[in-house]
Amino acid sequence: MAATSIPGGESTAPIVTIAEGRATIRLNRPREHNRIEPDDLALLRETFTRIDDDPRVRVLVLTGTGKSFSSGYHIGALVERHATKRDGAEPGSDAFERVVDRLEALRVPTIAALNGGVYGGSTDLALACDFRIGVDGMKLLMPAARLGIVYYPSGIERYVTRLGVAAAKKLFLTAQPIDTDEMLHIGYLDACVPAGELMAKVDALAETLAANAPLALAGLKRAINEIAGGRLDRAALAAARAGCAASEDHAEALKAWGEKRTPLFRGR
Repeated sequence: MAATSIPGGESTAPIVTIAEGRATIRLNRPREHNRIEPDDLALLRETFTRIDDDPRVRVLVLTGTGKSFSSGYHIGALVERHATKRDGAEPGSDAFERVVDRLEALRVPTIAALNGGVYGGSTDLALACDFRIGVDGMKLLMPAARLGIVYYPSGIERYVTRLGVAAAKKLFLTAQPIDTDEMLHIGYLDACVPAGELMAKVDALAETLAANAPLALAGLKRAINEIAGGRLDRAALAAARAGCAASEDHAEALKAWGEKRTPLFRGR
């Protein structure tokens, strides 16, 4: 199910569709390069809760309308916060950080379909997804040093654990853009395709992920993320392993293996 643009390029809040086991969130402010407004954060949080609570949803795709994926969190909101904050108040965008952390912790596998340039906070939004597929000619820019801010903790952690110390330092400290070749080299992108082939590539990956056992995917994803952050909850992992071993899906997998057919998983 490919995302489509709205006639006339109308700017709206993110558009959410859920159908056939797949949720799609499309950032939809093409005239503003899909910048993320403060009011969008509540919608994203509500959508993430809806996805986690609906066992029929097997995968999430996050994408954008137009030529950019996203210019990040609205700089105007940062300016307003700076003008109104009390002395000593922490300057970080805590609400945005919580939304990105919530995306990372989603039960289902997530794919960032990067239809164009990715800038500022949207670089971390995409990094919180499990997979990132980009398009030829796109660029990435993390301008925190130019804006005179120290990024929020979980964002820095994602950069370091997923891209490595050297790449994180280059992107944060130079505040210079990188191209698709370098994004592939440092592991920011899993794949890069011509723009016209993006959704076909994403659809194929989404179908692969959705065909696997949901309970196993959730347990594996959580454990991998926790290990990457140095905070593995061994009790939770043991519970996930025991639950999967006793699940109907595991029994179905063994039966399908013996019958040489594709298993049909139900998430229980």
